[in-house]
Amino acid sequence: MNAASHARKAVAAFSRDQRGGAIIEFAVVAPVLIAFLIFLFETGYMLYASAILSGEVNAAGRLSTLETATDTTRANYDARVTEQVRRLVPQGEVTFTRTAFSTYGLAQSRAESFADTNGNDACDNGESFVDANFNGVFDLDGGRDGGGGAKDVVIYTATLEYDRLLPVEALLGFDKTVRINATTLLRNQPFSAQAVPPTRICP
Repeated sequence: MNAASHARKAVAAFSRDQRGGAIIEFAVVAPVLIAFLIFLFETGYMLYASAILSGEVNAAGRLSTLETATDTTRANYDARVTEQVRRLVPQGEVTFTRTAFSTYGLAQSRAESFADTNGNDACDNGESFVDANFNGVFDLDGGRDGGGGAKDVVIYTATLEYDRLLPVEALLGFDKTVRINATTLLRNQPFSAQAVPPTRICP
């Protein structure tokens, strides 16, 4: 038997040999499978954290609208939200904002209303405007920081930030830090007369 015949037999035997095939297949599939499992875990964890944050913000927001609510009690509500979230996300940082508006319309549009008599879309030339945030100047955002007063509409927002538990940023290119926002919009109880914003003159 010549060398060529031996070579053909060796190639034929090698092509029929299935030993080690499963290892090769696993080596190809494993990275994709691991990345997929990490993605599922991180997504589920984020959705669970978001659900907890939203639920706690809604509860704290409702309590903040009561007549008995003060800056101190609102700070306590914020602390409870943080406490509940950190049971799932111990390393999470939660920040809060409250912005008060006199009406739902102002909360949606943000800008203080003014009489645009010259039609140039600017508050000028002695036109009048409603000083919704009582600061004496025309603002494109008429909100006031804090919980507001009677009948005010308050946008209450909590932002949770935490570093991912698994290296998703390295495997899938995601940001290392996760940011989750939860917002609720509620109206304070009508426990007294609402402060009426003054009308002022544009420069």
